[in-house]
Amino acid sequence: MTLPRYPGYDVLMKRDTPSWDDVTREVIDERLATPKEPRFFDAVQWKAMCALCECIVPQDVTREPVPLPELLDAKLMKGVGDGYRDARLPSMPDAWRIGLAALDAESRARHDGLPFASIDVNARHALVQDMQHGKIHDEAWQRMPPDLFFKERVLHDICGAYYSHPHAWSEIGFGGPANPRGYVRMVFDRRDPWEAAEAAPGHEQEAQKENRRVR
Repeated sequence: MTLPRYPGYDVLMKRDTPSWDDVTREVIDERLATPKEPRFFDAVQWKAMCALCECIVPQDVTREPVPLPELLDAKLMKGVGDGYRDARLPSMPDAWRIGLAALDAESRARHDGLPFASIDVNARHALVQDMQHGKIHDEAWQRMPPDLFFKERVLHDICGAYYSHPHAWSEIGFGGPANPRGYVRMVFDRRDPWEAAEAAPGHEQEAQKENRRVR
């Protein structure tokens, strides 16, 4: 098991401190309450999305997971976009519907009719790598470039969702939005008392004690 870099740190301990304001608390509470059941994706799309998220961001089973498929489903259900898009891609909802259907089509063509969620991990990774490099060409892509879908939607949306969630913030020692408290000790390698302490090898217990006091 890999030891955490910020042992004992939980960014949610900052919730009712000067580190966060009311707007931050409202946004984070909404993310923590993300519905578990899909509302945008249908059952087939949901299985493919869950499998794809596992490929892109494998999560440590010993930690509470970031609900990636759920976060993406909620964003798509709201109709919240990025405010921009590559002209070679359709809208975000259409890109995801086409992309997931195309992944299933490519998988069925390669693996005796099995959809993407039903093939083994190595086969999934191989298919995703071919998507990344534009080496798949099923008609189900509807002229949407697979490599562009991978770059602009798969990586952008899945990784962005991961690092938008407080579980990921705790993992990387991030304190959330620096509002209203901000940061004071701006000199290299100095840490404010309300920032997480990174554990040096062999000093995990000291960092854990420090992080349990972080507010």
